[in-house]
Amino acid sequence: MFSLVSLLLLFSGVTVVHAHVKWFTDVEPQKESMMNIMSPLFMGLALFTAILLAVLTQVLPALSKWRPLVAVDRKLDQWRSYTYTILKYGLAAALIIQVISGTLFVPEFEINSMLQTILLWVSIVLLLIPNHIATKIGALVTLVLLVQLSFTVGFFHMLDYGFYLAIVGTLLLQKTKWEHWGMPLLYLGTGLSLCWVAVEKWVFPTMALDIIEHHGVPTFGFAPDAFVIMAAYIEFVVGYLLVVGILNRLLSAVLTAIFVSTTMLFGMTELIGHFMIHIVLIIFIIEGVSFYKPPVEMHSRRLDQMIFVSLNFIFALSVFLLIYYRFA
Repeated sequence: MFSLVSLLLLFSGVTVVHAHVKWFTDVEPQKESMMNIMSPLFMGLALFTAILLAVLTQVLPALSKWRPLVAVDRKLDQWRSYTYTILKYGLAAALIIQVISGTLFVPEFEINSMLQTILLWVSIVLLLIPNHIATKIGALVTLVLLVQLSFTVGFFHMLDYGFYLAIVGTLLLQKTKWEHWGMPLLYLGTGLSLCWVAVEKWVFPTMALDIIEHHGVPTFGFAPDAFVIMAAYIEFVVGYLLVVGILNRLLSAVLTAIFVSTTMLFGMTELIGHFMIHIVLIIFIIEGVSFYKPPVEMHSRRLDQMIFVSLNFIFALSVFLLIYYRFA
C-alpha cells in the first residue's frame, strides 16, 4: 500500500509531464546521447518502477474489494451505455474548438487551407447527427484529415497523437460485430500515445527544461533535469498501466485532476490541446476494465504475476526508447 500511495503522491506533483512540450517552447530539439539517457537515476527508476508494478498486482485485488470502491464501481457501471455517445459528441466539441482556434486537432498544427476547414465542419455536422451511419462517415472524414496531416508533418511526428486514430477506430467499430474491440483499441491508442510522448522528454530533454525555466513549473526541490526524467517516467507508467488494464478508473481520475492543474499553469493552449483527452479520460472512468481480462491474470501464482508485470514493463520501456531514439 505504501508503494501505491507513493505513486499517487508523485502524480499529484507532476504538471509538466502532461504538457506536450512542442506547444510551449521554441527551443531547437537537441538529441541527448544514449549514454546520458541511461543515467544511474534512469536505471534506478526503471528498477524501482518494475518492483512497484509487481507490488501493485498484489495490492489491487484487495483494494478492489474495499466497500466504498465497490459502491463507486457499481454506480459508474450504470453509465457504460453512454460511453459511445460521450465519445462522438466529445470529438465533435473538440473539433469545434479547433476550428474556432484555427488549428487542426492540436495547437501545434494550424489550418492552412479552405479544404481542411470544410472537412472539419463536415465531420462536426455528421458527428452531431444522432445516427450511427452519420457517425461512421464523420469518423472517416476525420480519418482523412489525420492521414493528410500525417503526410504533411510526418507519421513519426503524428505518433504523439495516436489517440485520435484510436478514437476514429472506436467509432467505426460501433454497432458492428467487432464492437467489442472498440474500447480496448481506445485504451491501447491512448496508452501508447502517453508512452511515446514520455520518451520524447528523455531523448530531447532541453525542450522540457526550457518549459520549466520559462513557465515557473515547480520541481519540488529536485534538480530540473532529474525532475524531467521522473516526470517522463510517470507518464510512461500511466500509458503502460492503461494498456495492461491496471488502475484504469483511479488513474483516469488522477489524470483528470492533473490536466486541470496544467490548464491553470499553461492556460488556454493546454485546454484546447487536451480537451479530447479529457473526454477520453471521462470514458475510462466510466468503463473501468470491463472489456477484457488483464494479461497478468494469465498467471495464477502471485510470483509469476509479479515477474510477468515487471519484465514486460522493462521490455516495453526498452523497445519504446530504442525505436524513438533510432528514428527521432
